[in-house]
Amino acid sequence: MEIISLILIGLSLSMDAFTLSLSYGLLSVPKRRVLLVSLSVGIFHFIMPLLGMQIGNVINMIVHTNFKIILILVLIIILIESIKSLKEETDKEYDLNLINIIIFSILVSFDSFSVGIGLKYITDNIYLGSLIFTILSFTFTYAGFTLGSILKSKAMENSKLLGVILLSITIVYFICK
Repeated sequence: MEIISLILIGLSLSMDAFTLSLSYGLLSVPKRRVLLVSLSVGIFHFIMPLLGMQIGNVINMIVHTNFKIILILVLIIILIESIKSLKEETDKEYDLNLINIIIFSILVSFDSFSVGIGLKYITDNIYLGSLIFTILSFTFTYAGFTLGSILKSKAMENSKLLGVILLSITIVYFICK
């Protein structure tokens, strides 16, 4: 039962990475960057629950930060950039730089951090939980980029608009979450 719970939690933690990577997949991100982003997301989904378990309670007592608001603000900035790029050439590749990859990975891993605070109540082996989260988040991030790329080739000139729509839905989802 413990493994099933960890897998279900891992799936839910991977959905934001999937949705955001799907939006980026519509922007023609080079394959080497897709792999790098997916690996980075996986690594952060391993580290964040461990950090959450160790220091999450301390941080929450000292600084009352709402990570959801930070995530929504960053997604709105990405949405604004996507809307501005609607008039640009659709064939252009969007090459994520290292800073953007790290920000992307941290943002989609915030919920793993908060899960880490209560992970000890689900399993005594937090490394197993973190490993499951890593595998699922890597897989779903890569799948999101791949599906976005497939949708882009099918949708052609409307792909950026589809990306804007998906990102808007993601922002609404996080606001309502």
